[in-house]
Amino acid sequence: MKPLYDLIPLLLFFAAFQLYDIYVATAVAIAAAAVQTLGQWLVRRRLEPLSLVTLAVLVVLGGLTLALHDDAFIKWKPTIVYWLLGAVLLASHAIGRVTLLERLLGANLTLPSAVWARQNLSWAVFFLALGALNLYVAFWFRPELDPAARQALWVNFKVFGLLALTVAFMLVQGLLLARHLNAPKDRPGTPG
Repeated sequence: MKPLYDLIPLLLFFAAFQLYDIYVATAVAIAAAAVQTLGQWLVRRRLEPLSLVTLAVLVVLGGLTLALHDDAFIKWKPTIVYWLLGAVLLASHAIGRVTLLERLLGANLTLPSAVWARQNLSWAVFFLALGALNLYVAFWFRPELDPAARQALWVNFKVFGLLALTVAFMLVQGLLLARHLNAPKDRPGTPG
């Protein structure tokens, strides 16, 4: 249920863009993310670092988008968040004995250290590539289109393309991890 909850600001951004424009959508996304973060605090009495970073980047870049009436700033938001995630994952290879991914998921998943390292590196590269792809679509893809059509193309890519790529990558990673998971042991007294 939490992944759906995390999508609420994105879906509200998309709906506001369809009904109004990028500036109303940006304001809606900022408000929705702020309410979502406040709700997280009220329910759990703690905040996830990723939620805070995402909110901070959204407030700064969204605020600049609204103040300067320039959508270039909000178009940078996914790239900055993805590049920060990628950089943190890469840095965890150099800092400490355990990668960030293993620290986050190791209590729920038992894998060899080499597999954790590969997964961590795979996710880091994936996030760095997504950030670059976002910039390409936002600023250089289909330059022959008029500005409004390019803006709509980017919004659709941000909402559906980045999400679809992430889900597809997760599924591939899940399939790759499946062969490393311990098979359940037979219970005593059961035929097997």
